[in-house]
Amino acid sequence: MDQTIRQMARAIVAREGGYVNDPDDPGGATNFGVTIGTMRRLGLDLDGDGAVTPRDVRALSRDQAVELFVDQYFHGPRISDLPEVLWASVFDMQVNAGRNAVKILQRLLRRMDHDITVDGAIGPQTIAAAHAAAQAAPDHIADAYGIARRNYYFALADRRPASRKYARSRAGGKGGWITRAEEFISPRYHMSDRDFRERVASWG
Repeated sequence: MDQTIRQMARAIVAREGGYVNDPDDPGGATNFGVTIGTMRRLGLDLDGDGAVTPRDVRALSRDQAVELFVDQYFHGPRISDLPEVLWASVFDMQVNAGRNAVKILQRLLRRMDHDITVDGAIGPQTIAAAHAAAQAAPDHIADAYGIARRNYYFALADRRPASRKYARSRAGGKGGWITRAEEFISPRYHMSDRDFRERVASWG
């Protein structure tokens, strides 16, 4: 199981890419998907100068990012307690959007008539509801989550014009939110180019 989790973490690192410090990204300086905020929270002063700065973010290695993701973004939030069919997508989204990854799942479960709280935390209610939903729709729960994730990205871009460039691109990786979500959705549910263009047309 540990090898499977690390494979997922390595795939996330590959999607996130290397160092960026985009002023439109609220996460600030980021390397392999690890933000400066996360490094400050964990006290990762890699150059030992007493402060966590963009220089420390640049110094983060790919292997360090993988281990951080496994510890802080998979085991920490208890993704391992969810049905395995959801692991890869929820893990990827946890890195990309923090607690919103679990909130997306909880809202989906509520739409499936599970009476749970939307709080971004994986506790007994969420675990039980997720397993019940996966048992009831084993061939659809991962697609349903991926589609809900795609909808989240579009809604975020609707609200925040500075984020639209991340949703407008279909290049994948850090700059292509929709393509990234669709990596976890069966091809038959991917948006056509025409549907995609129509969805983003109102952004100008």
